[in-house]
Amino acid sequence: MKQFFRLIFIAAMLLPIGLQANAQTVYSVDYKSDADVKVFVTDYKSDADLIVYKAGYKSDATGNNGVWYFVNYKSDAKKKIYFVKYKSDADLIIYFSQYKSDAGWRKNSKKHLMQ
Repeated sequence: MKQFFRLIFIAAMLLPIGLQANAQTVYSVDYKSDADVKVFVTDYKSDADLIVYKAGYKSDATGNNGVWYFVNYKSDAKKKIYFVKYKSDADLIIYFSQYKSDAGWRKNSKKHLMQ
C-alpha cells in the first residue's frame, strides 16, 4: 500500500512536466533552413489555417490550440518558425488575433505541423 501511494505521488509530480512538453513555445529563426515550419502571416482571418494569439506568459501557451509564446532562445522552443514573404512558400498560413478566444485551427489537416 505504501508503494502505491509513492507511485501516485511520483505521477502527480511528473504530470506538470508532461503538460509543459506540449506547450506552443516558438522561436523565429533568421534562416529558412533552420526552421521546422515556414509561416506566412495573412491580413485576413478567412485565409488562415491557424489563428494565433501571442501569449504574454509561457504558462498561457499550452496545447496545440494557437496560443503561442515566443521565446528568446532557440533551445527553449518547441517549434522553430521562419516567416516567409510569399504565401506559396509557406507550410502554414496564420492570422494574428488580439483575442485569445479567437485562437484555434481552421484547417485541422495542418495541425500536425505544430505538434
